Amino acid sequence: MHEPYLEQLTALTDPARALEMRKYHKVDRTYLGLANPQIDALTKEWRSALETPDRVALADALWQTDIYEARVAAAKLLTQARIRPDDTPAWELIASWTPDFDSWAIADHACMAGQKRLVADPARLDTVETWIASDHMWTRRAAFVSTLPWTKQNHPKPAELEARDRILGWAASLTTDHQWFIQKAIGWWLRELSKHDAARTTGFIDAHGDKMKPFAVKEALRFLKKAG
Repeated sequence: MHEPYLEQLTALTDPARALEMRKYHKVDRTYLGLANPQIDALTKEWRSALETPDRVALADALWQTDIYEARVAAAKLLTQARIRPDDTPAWELIASWTPDFDSWAIADHACMAGQKRLVADPARLDTVETWIASDHMWTRRAAFVSTLPWTKQNHPKPAELEARDRILGWAASLTTDHQWFIQKAIGWWLRELSKHDAARTTGFIDAHGDKMKPFAVKEALRFLKKAG
């Protein structure tokens, strides 16, 4: 069923830009050379035209092509606050993609879709917690990118504070994981948290900063240093 949709993507192919993207992303797959607004425009049309089961099936099929723009489109098809009548298949599909992550750009698009599903049902954090023990670095990183919404509440409810502290516990357990992308993800999570909860950010760094890479500590405190 995905062929007509893939044809819409390939019709916009820009070979010169595709070559630049391959060099930039450094992952061996097919690139069509589309810009994000082009993919946004197409997936917006597809979302409005397809019922949820068909949208999930299309996202699954597009992901399996391993074409860069098709994977981005797959994620965008499932990036929305409400998916009715049941968003469970969408969440399960997004979660199943994590072992395929091999670059930050595709992973971040998929994690954006995951964020919406986690906010819709925070009990799914139980699944995300299993990711931090994965042997796959990109899956561990996804645990933080997918949970960024919990950094953003200005007036968090008790359950949101509990989730925030839970995720900080995951970060604490990975402070000695010195892979660049993991340190960057922890620093990013703390940096975003610092805008809304400076005390928890500084408390984390006081307790765990000595185990982190200096650049990650700097990232975590970036906005607090400016404020100071």
